[in-house]
Amino acid sequence: MNTQLTLKLTPLLAGLVLAGCSLAPPYAPPAVAIPTAFKEAPIVDNKDWKTAQPADEVSRGEWWTVFGDSELNNLEQLASDGNQTLKAAAANLQASRSLRQAARSQWFPQVSAGFGPTRQKASPASLGLAPKAQTSAQTLWREQAAVSYEVDLFGRVASSVNAATAATQHNAALFQSLTLALQADVAQGYFLIRQLDAEQALYASTVQLLSESQSLIQKRYDAGYISELDLTRAKTELSSAQADLLGISRSRADAEHALAVLLGKAPAEFTLAPQPLTQIDIIIPADLPSSLLERRPDIAAAERTMAANNARIGIVRAAFFPSLNLTGSLGYESSALSDLGSWSSRTFLLGPLAGTILSLPIFDGGLRKANVAHARANYEEAVAQYRQAVLNGFREVEDGLSDQRILSQQLQAQNDAVNSASRAAQISHLQYREGAINYLDVIETDRSVLQQQRTAVQLNGDRARAAVSLIRALGGGWSSTTQLATRKS
Repeated sequence: MNTQLTLKLTPLLAGLVLAGCSLAPPYAPPAVAIPTAFKEAPIVDNKDWKTAQPADEVSRGEWWTVFGDSELNNLEQLASDGNQTLKAAAANLQASRSLRQAARSQWFPQVSAGFGPTRQKASPASLGLAPKAQTSAQTLWREQAAVSYEVDLFGRVASSVNAATAATQHNAALFQSLTLALQADVAQGYFLIRQLDAEQALYASTVQLLSESQSLIQKRYDAGYISELDLTRAKTELSSAQADLLGISRSRADAEHALAVLLGKAPAEFTLAPQPLTQIDIIIPADLPSSLLERRPDIAAAERTMAANNARIGIVRAAFFPSLNLTGSLGYESSALSDLGSWSSRTFLLGPLAGTILSLPIFDGGLRKANVAHARANYEEAVAQYRQAVLNGFREVEDGLSDQRILSQQLQAQNDAVNSASRAAQISHLQYREGAINYLDVIETDRSVLQQQRTAVQLNGDRARAAVSLIRALGGGWSSTTQLATRKS
């Protein structure tokens, strides 16, 4: 009996050690055109810049500390802990890891156990009796363990595992991309609020000066030195400045509400004390364009999508070839519950409980061929999306570098304009007091100073947000001991 069992188990053992051959095409990331250098990259001393290494699942680090703002540091931590979109992405990543484990489970035999009775009545023919012979129904009790295993002859299971692994890596890269995007959104929202704080402070100061100026104009009008036209113009300028101040306050409230949601808070639970934005003087150097493929998590996610789709080609191609499924059961069966478990009630079965061990598809009306064509088309789509992601990455870096360079020059020119406008306003006030010009000229010069100052504040805010955008375009960075940027001396 043992010899017979050993002989019957030999095919099963042989099947367990068979190595499946994968039918998926050999995979390698497609070639993309990579420039040797960024066109807009300035030549700077970047010895303090820490470039990221290929590590798509690694946290992008606290890059925002380069701005030296403790309030921003605190907000970034709040967003990391409370943002609901980030929590949803983390749950999605965990789900993809579970799917990978489910795919890996196909490498191993599936074992189950059962217990229970069956009620059956055999036909006379199945027992070799006369057609009119009587048979009686009987109850058969069983307790047994069942084993099933698919031998991966043509790599279907291996391709499934590879596809699930690549999909998990895709979701991990997307999670890091979302994290980086959230960090950048928080920083940009914060700098927008600080820019609006600066504009509010500017207009509040202007309203105060216009109020004092109106009081003086009123006194001169009451004394009969000037006409009502000058007084009306002064009142108009004051009311206009007050209206602009209220408009800035409305924009700041909206920006604060948006930032609260990024932090995972209701707007009513979050208030940011006013603090005007100071001038941001940092330079973000760029590495070689080839390193962008390693640094950007969204590009890594697109590449992993290609790998997953390539593996799925192997899954559908395996459907053209035979599949080998080994099954067996071992246990006890008896017509009486009291005999169940005795040595005489032992039983085993090798082979499928239903169907066949080796199945070979013959005709399906073109279904498998269509599935292969569909899988190949999905792969080609992923290739095109990957190349497009690379191009978008290069564009975003070039945009960030040009913004950094041009905004620096623009802000310098704007500061010169502020100084010139301020000097012109001083001269106009002096000439008005001497009676050389009318009040309309004073209004125009004061209005020019306010406009030039507001433009300077907005450019400084644009520059801060452009620095954040460039860091995001470069894929972030991580280092607790190295600065991400250099400050201008």
